[in-house]
Amino acid sequence: MNNILMRNRLLKLALSKLALVGLVAFGVGCQRNTSAPAAEPAAAAESKIVDTARIAAGDSEPGNWLSTGRTYNEQRYSPLEKVNAGNVAKLGLAWSYKVDIDRGAEATPVVVDGVMYTTGAYSIVYAINAKTGEQLWKYDPEVQRSKSGNACCDVVNRGVAIGQGKVYVAAFDGRVIAINAKDGTKAWEVDAKDGSGRTFALTGAPLLVKNLVLVGSGGAEYNARGYISAFDTATGKLAWRFYTVPGDPAKPDESPAITMARKTWTGQQYWKQGGGGTVWNTIAYDPETDLIYFGTGNGVSWNKLERDEPNGDNLFISSIVAVKAETGEYAWHYQETPNDNWDYDACANIILADITLDGQLRKVLLHAPKNGFFYVLDRKDGKLLSAEKFAPATWATHIDLKTGRPVVDQKVADWSKEAKVVAPGPFGAHNWQPMSFSPKTGLVYIPAQEVASMMAPHKEPSFDNREGVWNIGGDLPIPADPKVIEQIAASLKGKLIAWDPVAQKQVWSQAYTNIWNGGTLATAGNLVFQGTADGRVVAYSADKGEKLWESPANSGVMAGPMSYEVDGEQYVTVMAGWGGVFPLIGGAISNYAKVRPEARVLTFKIGGTASLPAPKNDAVPLPELQEVKADAKTLARGADLFINNCAQCHGLNAVGGGVIPDLRYLTPEKHAIFAGIVAGAKSDRGMPSFAGRFNPEEVEAIHQYIIERSHALKQALGSPVEGAASAK
Repeated sequence: MNNILMRNRLLKLALSKLALVGLVAFGVGCQRNTSAPAAEPAAAAESKIVDTARIAAGDSEPGNWLSTGRTYNEQRYSPLEKVNAGNVAKLGLAWSYKVDIDRGAEATPVVVDGVMYTTGAYSIVYAINAKTGEQLWKYDPEVQRSKSGNACCDVVNRGVAIGQGKVYVAAFDGRVIAINAKDGTKAWEVDAKDGSGRTFALTGAPLLVKNLVLVGSGGAEYNARGYISAFDTATGKLAWRFYTVPGDPAKPDESPAITMARKTWTGQQYWKQGGGGTVWNTIAYDPETDLIYFGTGNGVSWNKLERDEPNGDNLFISSIVAVKAETGEYAWHYQETPNDNWDYDACANIILADITLDGQLRKVLLHAPKNGFFYVLDRKDGKLLSAEKFAPATWATHIDLKTGRPVVDQKVADWSKEAKVVAPGPFGAHNWQPMSFSPKTGLVYIPAQEVASMMAPHKEPSFDNREGVWNIGGDLPIPADPKVIEQIAASLKGKLIAWDPVAQKQVWSQAYTNIWNGGTLATAGNLVFQGTADGRVVAYSADKGEKLWESPANSGVMAGPMSYEVDGEQYVTVMAGWGGVFPLIGGAISNYAKVRPEARVLTFKIGGTASLPAPKNDAVPLPELQEVKADAKTLARGADLFINNCAQCHGLNAVGGGVIPDLRYLTPEKHAIFAGIVAGAKSDRGMPSFAGRFNPEEVEAIHQYIIERSHALKQALGSPVEGAASAK
């Protein structure tokens, strides 16, 4: 036994030295840390292979966090309890690591044998010594900044999969890349696009299952057709692909499931627009059933009439789908929102658990999607066992357990012909931020939010569905009056809910003044950790919801925390960094969070004494205002063009959320080259080219509208005006 231990130690040391040599020798796509060498226990390599068996048996090594959800059940529960309700007050910052780009940190790190792997904006991958925070290597896939507009919800990435000696990342621009875990060099790269030529993006974390790496797809608002792909871990060769919505009826259906789904669609618009149903978030796997489970997104367009679908269910949008792991063959589905008319993606994380219902132990799937209902399904066959509202939801009165269908209140909810205020709105009662489950308390911890939205048909006589821009088939009006905006912002409420999936009721909750708070982590130490939109990391008792500890994060926190152990010491880690769709399009109502997008990995331990630098403050005075040279009709036209082409990044009403430049703060120099910027002069900085989309009169109408918004800001707040962020 002693010889074996000595041999393992020597192997670790050899691999560590080999990794450092590799960093210098290979150089391509990786960067050596220029600070002190990493501590030997955190070698930049795996001491033993990560495979399906090891991930499935993750509870046998609670010190590691082998997948973004820790194990295949996606419970995000740590069996570690050295940090517990009795000593969490002594938790302090152990170390922090600054990632390259201050924008939308959404990844949950993976930790394997002392090495942490995580991602930042533009899909940059980092390998970090999990004990010290020192960088081991970095891989930048060099996503073209001009592709920044290819997804609705920022250039984010939610993490990596690791296995077979490689780290797998789904890059924003549609590539799947395998990176050698030892040294950060590229092993292989494939294009996940299906050749249709439609706008496409990847943001979700891959999942390793057997010899396959699974990757979803994104871009439903941009006319994408949804699918999930499986690639061979050794070569990157496509093993199978499952489409979630029908394609061109003139071509053969890809599977019997698509033939079945096609019967629930009508007209021609659905396949011409792409259909949607993208698989843009987490994927779960059950080794017992050998089934893969994933949720699908909205249809194209949101407005059902704009996709010629007044009544059709439109399979498999807004659904949970189960397929066989080896082949991708359809097993079952459950559609949560038939004929989705509200952007009710079913892409929130899926949790697999064993719970007792009516005296019988059931293997279930737990889900709390955007539509506001908490679902319990039998994960073997998809049968609905129960469903109740966990947040305000006016669109439907209840779920009929006999049919499994929602009972929709059309008078309240159908905005396809006239404006309606609907709850939840498109931000959802629970968005992508991951929830967790504690088998110790039997509770699910949901980062919920109370958010109603006005949804309205498009102002123009007919909706113009186009490539490269949001195609939602309607408007999301926000009044220009700052006082009204303040009232709207005050009506948005965030909540951390502890939910009993057996009784289908709330056990306790914590209220927040903001929505868009972070994911949750449950631990055996009777703790729940969550980051907040207003820049904190907080711990509560898992059983009663008592707040026990908090620490500043210097930025809004959206990502899910995780926990691991190195050399007998437990750590808690979360990525901080404000961004995503809420501050981008909702700048007018997200600014009350008063945070900036400082992106870091934050790691805590008992007795930690590290500190963060002072929060970044980039407030600037309003530059010299330009003269408005347009009449009311031109300004109205500019506003409409802005809302439908620019607002998804620069905010409704041209109010920025602090993540990217607020256009009301353009300098005279930027105003002078405004037409060139629209045509692509700043595409290398992340501003997509709109060349050919607008004629010169339309460009100037948008320009004049932005100038008018600058004057409105000065009038509302006085002069000099201090802004949230400069237009860099």
